Amino acid sequence: MAIPSRVLAIEGDMATVECFGVERRVSLMLMDEPVALGDFLIIQSGAFAVERVSPEQARESLDYFAEAMREVPPPNEAI
Repeated sequence: MAIPSRVLAIEGDMATVECFGVERRVSLMLMDEPVALGDFLIIQSGAFAVERVSPEQARESLDYFAEAMREVPPPNEAI
């Protein structure tokens, strides 16, 4: 499952991205196009950016995942 992550910083071929308040560093070496601050990227294998998506596509996906996460009961609740 690929959730868009927003680029916060770029250092060489690495970027710091954020998704749902969680920041992590990812490699840009698989990207075939330039990446800029604020871009939304699809991250695969937890560490590699593989595709840039439009802000509209990112917002749609993030809204969908946020809604899905709200519907999941906390771990201590019975299903």
